[in-house]
Amino acid sequence: MKTYETSDLAIAAYLMLNDYKLVDASRLQSGRFSFIFEDPAGTAKKKAVEFLASDCCKFDTHIKNLKKIIF
Repeated sequence: MKTYETSDLAIAAYLMLNDYKLVDASRLQSGRFSFIFEDPAGTAKKKAVEFLASDCCKFDTHIKNLKKIIF
């Protein structure tokens, strides 16, 4: 089975929004996240790059900025 792995929470959420199947999620000893998706067609990396130009990315950036203001 081909898979795609990311440590980025927002990219993982975007992949799930686009119907990629999550097969494993964990927190590594380093504290980083690990999300592994089924990627039989090898398209997840392209979809992750697409995220950068999406409204979802803009939304995620605004959430992070708001959290910085509050905390």
